[in-house]
Amino acid sequence: MQYSYPCRIEPDGDGWVASFPDVPEALTGDGDYGETVELAADALVTALSRCYVERRRELPPPGARTPGEILIRVPALVAGKLALYSTMRRNRITRVELARRLAVSVTTARRIVDPQHRSHIEQVERALRAVGRVLVVDDRAPGREHGPAVDLPGTGLPSE
Repeated sequence: MQYSYPCRIEPDGDGWVASFPDVPEALTGDGDYGETVELAADALVTALSRCYVERRRELPPPGARTPGEILIRVPALVAGKLALYSTMRRNRITRVELARRLAVSVTTARRIVDPQHRSHIEQVERALRAVGRVLVVDDRAPGREHGPAVDLPGTGLPSE
């Protein structure tokens, strides 16, 4: 699964507000458009971590992007952790069981699954293999996967 979520960035008084239709808990804003885009990625990771992973809720699937929305992607390490969490949840694999499979402490297993904890990508890949999955990394030119790139107003950044 790809962890790229549509984001709406709209004017709000003297600044901008970023919201995610699929992750309503992720909400942020700033006076600068470009800073709002950057803060949106942090808000997304925080919401997915605290409101879904910590509470052991199913992750919301990303919906289709609609006109005026941009895609916000979580970092590769976080995507790996979210994939691990989703697989564990789907297959009813506890953190205790993951720790047993990896021959590590339960604390270490919890940290490997936690999207907000810094881990080594190799740990996440090993954990994914232990639950029958592999992490696949892909690269592409910005904006090419869903049509032509569109510049974000005032930033010079592509919309995807």
